[in-house]
Amino acid sequence: MFKYLRLILVLFLFIACASKTPQLSKSATILIKTPKMKFYDKGFISFFPFYTQVQIFSAGSLVLDLKVYEDRICKSTFKCLSPKAFNEEFLHSSYKKDFFKKLIEQKEKKIVFRDKKNHILIKILKD
Repeated sequence: MFKYLRLILVLFLFIACASKTPQLSKSATILIKTPKMKFYDKGFISFFPFYTQVQIFSAGSLVLDLKVYEDRICKSTFKCLSPKAFNEEFLHSSYKKDFFKKLIEQKEKKIVFRDKKNHILIKILKD
């Protein structure tokens, strides 16, 4: 009996911990220019069931890795922030909490957001 239980537990751990593959992944040229973030290079936008991942590479090295969930945005160099806190820290506090998520999840091949007043430019050109 314990043999079967242990087998089920091991299988569950392997399945639960397996890396998830994206439903869709698009390569893109991504520009994010704000007073606190400046990134411009090739990258990927990958769509997973519960989050969207934005990765930017420079000279083959990962320079930005964001995971955008409904209720939080996680960057590899800081703890997860709520969308509102992310906007206040890196964009502008006047933006709606789902602003960044909606922006990166647009289906268009060319996405341009420009806010001259707050010195913010986000441009995504999908391949």
